[in-house]
Amino acid sequence: MKIRQLGIEGAWEITPQQHGDDRGLFLEWYRFDRLAEAVGHRLDLAQANLSISASGVVRGVHFADVPPGQAKYVTCTRGAVLDVIVDIRVGSPTFGQWEAVRLDDTDRKAVYISEGLGHGYCALSDNPEFVYLCSTTYNPAAEHTVHPLDPELGIEWPAEAPVLSPRDAAAPSLAEARAAGTLPSYDACRAYTETLRQE
Repeated sequence: MKIRQLGIEGAWEITPQQHGDDRGLFLEWYRFDRLAEAVGHRLDLAQANLSISASGVVRGVHFADVPPGQAKYVTCTRGAVLDVIVDIRVGSPTFGQWEAVRLDDTDRKAVYISEGLGHGYCALSDNPEFVYLCSTTYNPAAEHTVHPLDPELGIEWPAEAPVLSPRDAAAPSLAEARAAGTLPSYDACRAYTETLRQE
């Protein structure tokens, strides 16, 4: 397993070692000890989700209030998606920047997204199975979204006409979310991460 820190602080790409023969394939797609070594603290798992989307569907950009936020460990077990991490932490050196990783059933990569980062993805194939492990359970009152097609973000979604949920289509822009005070602060996210490292 190779773990590589991405250009946005708090995001990592995980590439598993695959073992295959004429019987099939085996791999470790999640190792708590290896991840903890890379990120500096363990990932407490509270919820696991599975999402299936039609090709061209874009989900996100979603985030949760910090603390506690919601860290995610995501992979695609069937088909392919473009996974997108967005730095929405006010005060971060990379605020407003995004990075994308293709997750598919060939390379079988995973991505870890720490608390406070925005997250979304686009279905590249029909009915991809997107799996995510979460550090906290879903709390609607603490969940927010930024419009995935916000020109300020300029995310290059690989879909001619991205299909959005009504909630995502009505989401505020990054600037509107910042003005409304819903975006997490970089300092609060770093302070919360530090408490996790001390546990």
